[in-house]
Parts: sequence; C-alpha cells; structure tokens
Amino acid sequence: MVNDTVANMITSIRNANIVKATTVCIPATNITKDIGKIFLKEGFITNLREHKENTRSCLILTLKYRGRRKKPCVTNLRRISKPGLRIYSNHREIPKVLGGMGIVILSTSSGIVTDREARQKQIGGEILCYVW
Repeated sequence: MVNDTVANMITSIRNANIVKATTVCIPATNITKDIGKIFLKEGFITNLREHKENTRSCLILTLKYRGRRKKPCVTNLRRISKPGLRIYSNHREIPKVLGGMGIVILSTSSGIVTDREARQKQIGGEILCYVW
C-alpha cells in the first residue's frame, strides 16, 4: 500500500519519461486528479483521462515530447513536502523555479494550485512539488 500518492505519481511520470513511454497509469485520488489537471493546463501532458477497472480507477496521462529525439516536456520533478517533513510557505515566500520557467504546485485552503495562482490569490500552503 502506498501512503504517499503524490510521490508515487511523480516517480511514475519520471520513470515513464526515462523509457520514453507515451502513457502512464496512476491510481486515481482527488490529489492526483488535481495535479494531473494542472499538468494538462500548463502543457506538460497532452491528455488526461480516468479509467475504471472493477472497483479501482486509475488516471491515464499521455506524456508530451518535443522534437525528433523525443525530449520530454517534463525534464525534472521534485517532491518537496513529504509525510515526514511538511514544508509550508506564505504567498510572499513561495519560491520561483528557474526564474518562473517552472512551476511550484501547492496545496492550499482553496485547493491545489500553481505558484502563480497562489500569489495572485495571496494564499500560502504546503509546497507539494517543483516541475520544470
């Protein structure tokens, strides 16, 4: 049983990028659905759909690649806040990844949002991961 669904999702995407897989299947939870929607909105993946099998459901992410050599759009994923050590930030101290080229995904009181949305709404929260 996996206790950290966000870390499981990040590791699955990272491993799929290494082998240049087109799709990756991740167990569906509310958090993984929200993070998948952010990936789709930010252009890191091309498609997101939910597949139900008996009692279990999984998210199928279609990964996005560039050029002939199939360079992945997601070059790096890093889990920041872990179950053993939670990292929180207010809206003024949210870090910028690659000077704003990457995104920070936060869990806030108004849902899971990117760093830009959190700064705009002036809300802080738990820093889940960095994506670039």
